[in-house]
Amino acid sequence: MAALLLHSVNRSAQITTKHCFISHKVSTLARLQDAHVASFHNSAAHRWSSLPGARWLSRGTGVRFMCQGTAGRLPAGRSRRGAALVLAGAAAAAVVGFVANAGHFQRAEMASRVIQVAKQDDDILEKCKGFMSLPVTDVKVLQEKKGEMCTRMELLIMETQAEFCRALEKVDGGKFKADRWQRKEGGGGISCVIQDSNVFEKAGVSVSVVFGHLTEEAAKQMKSRGKVLKGKDGKLPFCAMGISSVIHPKNPHVPTVHFNYRYFEIEEEDGSKQWWFGGGTDLTPTYLNEEDAFLFHNTLKEACDKHHPQYYPDFKKWCDRYFYVRHRGETRGIGGIFFDDLDSPSQEEAFSFIRSCTSTVVPCYVPLVYKHRDDAFTAEEKRWQQLRRGRYVEFNLVYDRGVKFGLATPGSRIESILMSLPLTAKWEYTHEPEEGSREAEMLEVLRTPREWL
Repeated sequence: MAALLLHSVNRSAQITTKHCFISHKVSTLARLQDAHVASFHNSAAHRWSSLPGARWLSRGTGVRFMCQGTAGRLPAGRSRRGAALVLAGAAAAAVVGFVANAGHFQRAEMASRVIQVAKQDDDILEKCKGFMSLPVTDVKVLQEKKGEMCTRMELLIMETQAEFCRALEKVDGGKFKADRWQRKEGGGGISCVIQDSNVFEKAGVSVSVVFGHLTEEAAKQMKSRGKVLKGKDGKLPFCAMGISSVIHPKNPHVPTVHFNYRYFEIEEEDGSKQWWFGGGTDLTPTYLNEEDAFLFHNTLKEACDKHHPQYYPDFKKWCDRYFYVRHRGETRGIGGIFFDDLDSPSQEEAFSFIRSCTSTVVPCYVPLVYKHRDDAFTAEEKRWQQLRRGRYVEFNLVYDRGVKFGLATPGSRIESILMSLPLTAKWEYTHEPEEGSREAEMLEVLRTPREWL
């Protein structure tokens, strides 16, 4: 169509050459966009569709995770056609405008920039179609502020929520209920929960985006971590967002997993902003399985090593220190990574690291669910799982900083904050496992954290 329009105009050979060059660039943009959309869907499908056929090969002290089968494809036809049509229409309009007045080359450049903006906005709309729910922030606002970190982080946590929920639905056979909630002081969230299902007794994946002013109690918590905050008239405007998930399986041989990744931004009196990222992923098994521990920690290490060789060893130690039940003298689980107040080396590089971390939540955990979901277990093993869950509850209610911050923030949704608690748990007076048992082995690991790699 573009070639016919150009041919019909009686211009000089030089102008015709320019027309063809621009037409070629526009059609190339359309092909690239079509390929990009197809790649996005196919890569997402390829990452998770082969998990049911996963197997583990042990070689000496190492473990290699392999996937079998052909990756499935997501129904991306509609989105690819939509992107192609949008670009085709824009390309035709741009060529017609150029032909009408070939001398105004600046107009063609402006049209090209408009096409680029339209593509970016369309990308946000396409991403939203794949989420568990519409984002907390209005899509129009996200489009207007697509370059800001708050927008980019919100889109990332929404995407992570959708990928993890769908991977868990596939292994469980049940469906998550997406529960939207609003905070009158500003913001809201989407809590996706599945309860008493086939594999999971309770699984929650929650996204929250809140803003307003820090309370005095919340500000004190920030200052206790070394944050020097200068508010205006005692007020500190803030924006906080994050994704948090805790999975409690029915089978005691399937471990519990927790992950949380968040972004915090505070505006000070002079209008400047302080920002930082935080989060981590950790595993809490009922019974020790060293192959599982290796797979879990190695997946996290590979993500960390892409950014800094000290990230994994430093954040692994931080995790062991943070998830520690002091009154019991034991860690909550076998650790993982944990970090807070990450504001270097730059905002862009810190965000890139967070993106790498969120990309691990499915491959470091879902294969373990497939591996153990059908394992046989005894009543005594179920009892031990219930007792370990009691320790989990103790840490979350007594020490967890996220829970304490949420309870101190006005308008917080208590159901979402306490989503991490299991449906059932047990506390027995002066319980001690039998010496030499698998329960005693697990307790020894919790009292003396190991290096798993």
